[in-house]
Amino acid sequence: MTPRYARHHRTTLALATAVAAGALLGTALTTSASAQPVADTAGRAPLAAAPTALSTAARSTLIQQAQAGASDTARQIGLGSKEKLVAKDVVKDVDGTLHTRYERTYAGLPVLGGDLIVHTSGAGRTEGVTRAAKSAIKVASLKPQIAAAKAEKQALSVARAAGSDKTSADSAPRKVIWAAKGTPVLAYETVVGGLQDDGTPNELHVITDAATGKKLYEYQGIETGTGKTLYSGTVTLNTTLSGSTYQLYDTTRGGHKTYNKAHQSSPTQGTLFTGSDDVWGTGTASSSTSDETAAADAAYGAQVTWDFYKNTFGRNGIKNNGVGAYSRVHYGQQYVNAFWDDSCFCMTYGDGSGNTHPLTSMDVAGHEMSHGVTSNTAGLNYSGESGGLNEATSDIFGTGVEFYANNASDPGDYLIGEKININGDGTPLRYMDKPSKDGSSADYWSSSVGGLDVHYSSGVANHFFYLLSEGSGAKTVNGVSYNSPTYNGSTVTGIGRAKALQIWYKALTSYMTSTTNYKAARTATLSAASALYGSGSAEYNAVAAAWTAVNVA
Repeated sequence: MTPRYARHHRTTLALATAVAAGALLGTALTTSASAQPVADTAGRAPLAAAPTALSTAARSTLIQQAQAGASDTARQIGLGSKEKLVAKDVVKDVDGTLHTRYERTYAGLPVLGGDLIVHTSGAGRTEGVTRAAKSAIKVASLKPQIAAAKAEKQALSVARAAGSDKTSADSAPRKVIWAAKGTPVLAYETVVGGLQDDGTPNELHVITDAATGKKLYEYQGIETGTGKTLYSGTVTLNTTLSGSTYQLYDTTRGGHKTYNKAHQSSPTQGTLFTGSDDVWGTGTASSSTSDETAAADAAYGAQVTWDFYKNTFGRNGIKNNGVGAYSRVHYGQQYVNAFWDDSCFCMTYGDGSGNTHPLTSMDVAGHEMSHGVTSNTAGLNYSGESGGLNEATSDIFGTGVEFYANNASDPGDYLIGEKININGDGTPLRYMDKPSKDGSSADYWSSSVGGLDVHYSSGVANHFFYLLSEGSGAKTVNGVSYNSPTYNGSTVTGIGRAKALQIWYKALTSYMTSTTNYKAARTATLSAASALYGSGSAEYNAVAAAWTAVNVA
């Protein structure tokens, strides 16, 4: 019997979005682009500390083994009798070293900021522990002094200020231990949904002290990033033939599917894109909800991002478990943004101004899916300095995706959102060589950086990454001119983007935690450079110099 679903092997052409903004690109149509992306493998670390690719089964086995020995591990690293470890992820290096990431509970309650990483040699010897919280986890009482209803009321008030019209929380406030900042305390965590002012789904987490009623922290669970609609050219997509109908369903990359939201902003999945032929899109954007061009861009971006992570870092999908996320296009009415949502494990893209400027491109896909990678590794809190590092990580890897794609129609660059013309004057959203050129982002660290919007506090890490990759001063890369300054007037010599990516990825997956700030990020990347290239190596010294050059010393 012929199976209902058969992978379609024939070359499939999709016409990706040709026009990001009329004033920027005119009405130029597609030209032939590189059908098969070329991996940027020059900097793949050949050293023993490089992460090795794990099969889904091997990774699952390592996590199960870690959980089976969690009680012994907790005792070995000095946790108290009320504390328990829950294995979340394992990274294995070429030399057999394991970096096991755990969440923590205290008396059965989740500990927010209690995550830690245990580093174990190939021989099974514990070599160190990286902790999100330095304080011992201990609270005087597990009995709240305020009612849960008070915490919910506070959270709803905060959510209303962000544009939500919800009159109740998504679920009853849950008791947690708040340990991310200061002395650990009993607290409530309340999550409020609805929509934000701009139409972005709301998933606001508010932490309330269960003894005093004071708001301790808030962060947004929906991670947004504005990207660019690329002129990607004619590209090859993997699709599936079901009977006589083609589907935007890539079985070669974890089962990624592309859905049509038809300008709705509901939380539903949408409708899978299907067609009678295997040509997707026209090369121009349309306000029609049946437009396939945005879908082709989203599918291509997801495809290239999957390949970038697999071929650059040996990572098998966002969760490193071989399962693909899915994409939703045509979200909302004239929605000028894109976002990653952990709850649906999906990327969602708006159609922009006039519903004719979809924010679907390879680097937007790279940015959004990298939020998923961060969520499933360091889990950087989306607020304060850790939030800036979260956003920068997506900019860094989104840039890596763009260079990896090797698409002649859009050479890689260190500019974020240069094609969508959101500013109305043809300028990018963000600049990595000198972030302050956007008028809001920080070039250098200061004590006030944590108070900035996370898209602007990300400037410090973006600037660091540019300096580490390319160095300071004037330089032209792929026809784009850059001129990167330093805080201390020093001259920084770059080590190349490929090595810089390896260092950032290893730091993210092996040394960063939910509470990592800029000072801790310097430590994490130095640890990564030391493990990969050796302490005192040119790469290690360049990491130190680049951080000093952005005033993280």
